[in-house]
Amino acid sequence: MHPAPLFRETDTDTLLARICDYPLGLIVVNGETAPLAAHSPVLAARGEDGGVRLRFHLSANNPVTKRLEAGAAALIVFTGPEAYISPDWYGEVPDQVPTWNYLSVEAEGMPVPADAIAFLDDVSAEFESRLLPKPPWTRAKMAPAAFDRMVRAIRAFEMAPSRFEGITKLGQNKTPEMRAGVVAALGEHPISAAMGKLPS
Repeated sequence: MHPAPLFRETDTDTLLARICDYPLGLIVVNGETAPLAAHSPVLAARGEDGGVRLRFHLSANNPVTKRLEAGAAALIVFTGPEAYISPDWYGEVPDQVPTWNYLSVEAEGMPVPADAIAFLDDVSAEFESRLLPKPPWTRAKMAPAAFDRMVRAIRAFEMAPSRFEGITKLGQNKTPEMRAGVVAALGEHPISAAMGKLPS
């Protein structure tokens, strides 16, 4: 997490939308001698109580899975759009250095086992819907025995984060004129679009 409070993002709806747009999370746990990490698509939503609910799955044989099944806490990191920022883009402003603008989310908590079949149904429905008008894939296209073998090889988890925040680093510490130079230089880049939404 970036230490500057200026860049900290705590709006839950903003963070959920960011995960929806960039759903591949990096799940990190403490291993016996070193950190362990694995990627997984994550479904993010509000639960019935209004709190954040994150669901993901991993291979049953993944070392991260073994740690989670033993009760380890997890940190899930999502990286959204990002871009290198050249100081030349600020205009004739002296003593500037290169930097990186980016959007991210961090969620920390205690994952618990979840229904793997329900997760697979939900994750395929979510991402197949983004491929319309292609007819959606469903597990009905698989032989039941093949699906059963696959489900036995994975573990699904659900986490209600105890910490849910992110970084919105878009040059808020620069003048509107300096940011305008960056936006112009980046053109159609997603970071340019995000910077264009900052208040002047």
